[in-house]
Amino acid sequence: MAGPAMREIGAEEVRAAVPMAAAVAAVQDALRAGLDPEADPARSVVPVERGHLLLMPAQSHEYVGVKVASVAPENPALGHPRIQGSYLLLDARTLTPLAVLDGVALTAIRTAAVSAAAADLLAVPDASRVVVFGTGPQAHSHLEALAAIRPVRQVTVVGRDQRRLKEFVGHYRPAAGLPFTVEAGGTEAIGGADVVVCCTTARTPLFDGAALPAHATVVAVGSHEPDAREVDDETVRRSTVVVEARSAALREAGDIIQAVRAGVSGDALVGMADLVCGRAAVDPSRPRLFKSVGMAWEDLVIAAAAYQA
Repeated sequence: MAGPAMREIGAEEVRAAVPMAAAVAAVQDALRAGLDPEADPARSVVPVERGHLLLMPAQSHEYVGVKVASVAPENPALGHPRIQGSYLLLDARTLTPLAVLDGVALTAIRTAAVSAAAADLLAVPDASRVVVFGTGPQAHSHLEALAAIRPVRQVTVVGRDQRRLKEFVGHYRPAAGLPFTVEAGGTEAIGGADVVVCCTTARTPLFDGAALPAHATVVAVGSHEPDAREVDDETVRRSTVVVEARSAALREAGDIIQAVRAGVSGDALVGMADLVCGRAAVDPSRPRLFKSVGMAWEDLVIAAAAYQA
């Protein structure tokens, strides 16, 4: 007996099927329903001549899925995305392939949705001032995600490439009805930030953690390698640190690994599931840091939501 015909779900269809607010809710709902990020298989990273390949499998009661992604650092200069890939979704009971989804759109949505799902429980309720490091797709996705959970009004974007920085700011000027303004700035904007988002390929810290206001929330998503980091030891030391999974953070998050090597305790890391399910409290007198490395369960949650929609 033939199974269901396999569907191809392109980038625009993925984005239309899972609006950002729905994606944030899907992540939180999955964690509240008992999904355990610590059970996720470690991603396989395979070096190739021009970058590396990522293989990210995950399973739930209903679905099994795997993302195959390529990371090519030289691609932006060639006019191609740095990260490309596809997602294969299968039925959990029969392992019958159900759909192939655009991996770039899926990654953009799920990364920002996971950040917003955490920031929704970390950022002060009236957070309106956002500083974004980076000018790529994740910077755009994170603005969309944060605007879905907080009354964002003022955005300062910090970037190294002046052409891309100008294009990023210009992207928001013609749009009517946006609730926020976007302007270019520098690291001095940290002192007035409610939320700081790091979406870069930086290998070293982007700002001095001593400048963070005590009420600020930092979201760092740009790195997943032990020798790369976007935030410094001081940011980690001062903050309540929330991670997707402790095991993944201590394996892949250079921001955390290098701070621990420098003497900052890693014992107090808060798992995201504990935060979402109310098993962990947040100290309002300290900054909050959500460090994400990107995990396979996140892709599966959003892929399933897109397929069902």
